[in-house]
Amino acid sequence: MNVGMMWFDNDPKTALAAKVSRAAEYYRAKYGRIPDICLVNPSMLAQQDAEPFQGQAGKIVVRAFRSILPGHLWIGVEDKMAAGAD
Repeated sequence: MNVGMMWFDNDPKTALAAKVSRAAEYYRAKYGRIPDICLVNPSMLAQQDAEPFQGQAGKIVVRAFRSILPGHLWIGVEDKMAAGAD
């Protein structure tokens, strides 16, 4: 993902899946596209003690990325390589 939207939500009582869902809904309303990837700080994935976390919130893949600050989510559409572009 080269272009995306940065979303901030540091509420410790809100599950990561809920944060991603809220960010995705805002992204869809603002940009008219449905996001499919969300990058978060690895510490945010480690905080999911209360419920098992499968790495996806709906159809959005959630991945750890060290460059993202805690409490921030970078959400957008993953770049797809065209066939034969590699």
